[in-house]
Amino acid sequence: MIENKAKELGRMIGQSSEYQAVKRANDALGQDDAAVALLKQMEQLRLNAQQMIQRGERPTEQMEKDLDSLLGQVQSQSAYQRLVAAQENFDKLMARVNDWIVDGIEKGATSSIITLG
Repeated sequence: MIENKAKELGRMIGQSSEYQAVKRANDALGQDDAAVALLKQMEQLRLNAQQMIQRGERPTEQMEKDLDSLLGQVQSQSAYQRLVAAQENFDKLMARVNDWIVDGIEKGATSSIITLG
């Protein structure tokens, strides 16, 4: 019974306007060549810094400046801004869903009525 209810909840979340907005915004970002190029540069720079750290080295100041610059460029992209806004709205929905689940658990734990399906 719980598995079926969880799958139903997942289906409903997947159909929500908040989830659909994240999906559209993510697809749009993937189609934005400039944003994708910036994100790839950021990821490569992050990987290089991570490798340096693993070798016991400290990333250079220039690497940090480059990363900050790339981050600023990415954040100025409208497709990225739309994705961030959509993700924030989806996160708010998921927080409310979690609150509703916790509320249901608390009520279920104190209920003397037993339901099996």
